Formats: sequence, C-alpha cells, structure tokens
Amino acid sequence: MARPIRGYKLADGSKVPGVTTITGRFKDSGGLLHWAWKQGMDGLDYRHTRDAAATAGTACHTLIDCHLRNHPEELPAELDAELEAKARKGFAAFSEWYSQTMVTIDVTETPMVSERYRFGGTPDAIGKVNGKRVLLDWKAANGIYSDYLCQCAAYVLLWEEHHPDDPIESVHLLRVGKEFSEFHHHQWGREVIDHAAKAFLHMRELYELDQLLKRAAA
Repeated sequence: MARPIRGYKLADGSKVPGVTTITGRFKDSGGLLHWAWKQGMDGLDYRHTRDAAATAGTACHTLIDCHLRNHPEELPAELDAELEAKARKGFAAFSEWYSQTMVTIDVTETPMVSERYRFGGTPDAIGKVNGKRVLLDWKAANGIYSDYLCQCAAYVLLWEEHHPDDPIESVHLLRVGKEFSEFHHHQWGREVIDHAAKAFLHMRELYELDQLLKRAAA
C-alpha cells in the first residue's frame, strides 16, 4: 500500500490510524500460530518463510500496480530469481482475469482520510466493471479471511465519504496463492459489505478504547 510516509492525518493535523492497523489489532492469531508451528515441524524457520512469502506477494502487488499505472516495472533489486518467478506467475494470473473482465480502473493507490470516523486508508483500486462502480483489492494469500472483508468495507466507507454521489456497488478481490500462485476471484455485493462496514466501525471504536485504556494502565 502507498501509505503516506508520515501516516494519515485529519484536516486539523491530528494523526489517525490506518485501516490495516485497526483490523490487525483484532486479527485472529490462531491460524498464524498454527502456521508457525507447522513450519517448525517441517524444520523451517517461520521468520524466513514469512519474509519470503511477503516479498513475493509485495513484488506481485508492485507488478500489478505498475501495470495499472502504465509505469515501468519497479521490482526490488534484491529479489531473487525464485521469488521473482512466483511474483510473475501471480501477475500472469491477474493479467488473465483482467483481460477477461470488462473492467476499467479510475483510481489506484490513492490515500484517503475519513474526518467522520477518524481513520485513513489506501485502496488498491477503484474502477468500473460493466459500467458499475466497484472497489478492487488484491491479496497474496492462501485463503480469504473475514478481516479482508472488513478492510475492503473500510475502503468503501472512505470512498463514499469523499464521493457521496458515486457509491460502490460491489467489491472484487483477486487472490493469488502464496505457494502455487493459483488464481481466485471473489466478489461481494452491498449486503455483505454493509455488514463488514458495521464490524469495522466497531473495531474502530474498540481500537480507540484500547488505546485509552493502555494509556491509563501505563
């Protein structure tokens, strides 16, 4: 994500948390703990595996963003051949989906801040599919998790606060598997996204209360 270097700020200069900071605070850690244990049982250092997967996913994300912006590729110089191959395989899956879908991209990686709910975020892309306004997000992951829905719903809240006359009709998430780079396309309509938005706003409130209590307990 193209998160602002100095973080997200309101019009009055107050700093506010980003979407992933908020959702990350309430992420279920059970799956991550099991994955780390499994890595250890297989004789692997989970830190190395985690960092390698993140690098491949980030590289794939970069290829997609460069393509959508019509920019030259900007892959990290330290990316090794194996990780680059994975990233390009993921990008090929994206390209296949993109060529088969009537999608136009209007906005990519544009930071936004909600004055109403006091948070910021940077959606991957806003565009149209078959003429209907959509939010698009891509993940390098081996599954779909509920916090992804909350994250996307938060971006919808941001977009619609800034563009009240141009509401999002659906969310499209492209998932590329970390291990085999398999391609999956997921789509949700407003009923699901509106539920996810309510969940995110509860997270936002709890995040604020959690910060307050931490200060009180210090």
